Amino acid sequence: MPARALIIEDNPANLELAKYLLEAHGYSTLSATHGAEGVRIVRESHPDFVVCDLQLPVLDGYGVLSAVRNDPELRGTPVIAVSAFSMPGDSSKALSAGFDGYISKPIDPERFVEQIEAYLRPELRARPPPAR
Repeated sequence: MPARALIIEDNPANLELAKYLLEAHGYSTLSATHGAEGVRIVRESHPDFVVCDLQLPVLDGYGVLSAVRNDPELRGTPVIAVSAFSMPGDSSKALSAGFDGYISKPIDPERFVEQIEAYLRPELRARPPPAR
């Protein structure tokens, strides 16, 4: 059974691209367009991992992360930040807050799934890591 991803992204084009790329690699996806909706879906559906924009309406990505980490049933769920914030220190700030990974926008369609999988436990990956 493929791993399920919840993608929380308010930009329709970015959301569709992330969904397309993950589904093309064998993942099933759920989606939300604002943070509060994302928290509701993660609590109801228990996805295997969450891909979350940081700048979201209603509740930002840090608020989503806090809700996931403070819920005993969800706290082990990998949450990966995807953000247009790309100034020095933005990645460190997200990782220090508890995100499992950080990917800068614009995403690279050729590398996006590989980048996501770098932050996932092996049993959640749709494919083995590339040989180096």
